[in-house]
Amino acid sequence: MQDFGFYFGWGWDHIMSWDALDHLLFIAALAAIYLIKDWKQVLVLVTAFTIGHSITLALSVFDIIRFNTRWVEFLIPCTIVIPCISNLFQKQFTPRSVRINYGLALGFGLVHGMGFANTLRWTLAGDQNLGWSLFGFNVGLEAGQVVVVSVLLGLSYFMVNVVKMNRREWVIFLSAAVFSLSLKMAIERIPINKKKHEEVSATISKPAGHPVYSIGTKHPEQFRLQPRQQV
Repeated sequence: MQDFGFYFGWGWDHIMSWDALDHLLFIAALAAIYLIKDWKQVLVLVTAFTIGHSITLALSVFDIIRFNTRWVEFLIPCTIVIPCISNLFQKQFTPRSVRINYGLALGFGLVHGMGFANTLRWTLAGDQNLGWSLFGFNVGLEAGQVVVVSVLLGLSYFMVNVVKMNRREWVIFLSAAVFSLSLKMAIERIPINKKKHEEVSATISKPAGHPVYSIGTKHPEQFRLQPRQQV
């Protein structure tokens, strides 16, 4: 249970950090077309995203699949661009018209799971309770995502019901903002950009002779670095 609490906290901290901006933007793109009255649909949407990224996260950590990190980092913002474009063409926000979002959440969640795997792979090497640790991390992510979506729904309520902004205009405004940020990310992460690749590689690799730590965090009071043996 102690391991579950540790990885739950790590999952929560990870999704709430600035480093997870791309994942948060994806959630914002999916949730942009919903209002508070649609909270049940949004909960299903977030759960579909969690199921998607949990699958590839587990497959990667268990070393069943391998992938090119540069392409994953590039594809993640690309998955944000697509729902943003879809939102721009939505004229009526009925359950039938927004059903495509469930497929996007599940399918593109698979890509985001590969990104989460970069965070977990080295830490979980040799973990005796790997399945329990993965479960705790994913529950922490899910809890953080629910909080983020709740804030977005509250903001949508304020803009549409208090400010009296037209609902479609609000969706276009939010989707366009997310689109511009994600497009910038995608361009910066194009795999042929060697300089960017070197910067990304430096963040996920450790110099020879240095210890590999189980977690890096901006909040040392919450998590203590535990050195592992050099792989």
